[in-house]
Amino acid sequence: MANTSSARKRVRAAERKHDRNRSVRSAVRTAVAKARRAVGGEEAPELGRLATSALDKAAEHGVLHPRNVARRKSRLMRALAAATAVQTAGGARRGAAQGTRSKSTASQRKTAAGKAKPVTKTVRTAQRSRRSAGSEAERD
Repeated sequence: MANTSSARKRVRAAERKHDRNRSVRSAVRTAVAKARRAVGGEEAPELGRLATSALDKAAEHGVLHPRNVARRKSRLMRALAAATAVQTAGGARRGAAQGTRSKSTASQRKTAAGKAKPVTKTVRTAQRSRRSAGSEAERD
């Protein structure tokens, strides 16, 4: 238990913020879930806009981290765009896969020099660590 009066006040403030943040996070989750369920439906763009707005407000007030919000919005918009592409393409498979790559088939990109470059930073880091581990083994 807090001993000083200022520490007690911080505990009370933290409880108030916890309750408020919890309700905001719940509302954000609900909005995103509704938008995801509506993907492909008529009301999908409107629900996507509402979910994006709720996410932005949560980030603005410090309830969610801005990068977390950016990631969630990106995934939601990508799902909405893929569904829209499928509808406009008449259900063609190519439209559904647009914007999403399989890591096994597209883990490399061609650069201007013609060399293959890993798509993600994680892949590049893993390759770099393997190379350095190999060079250390050669030195021993």
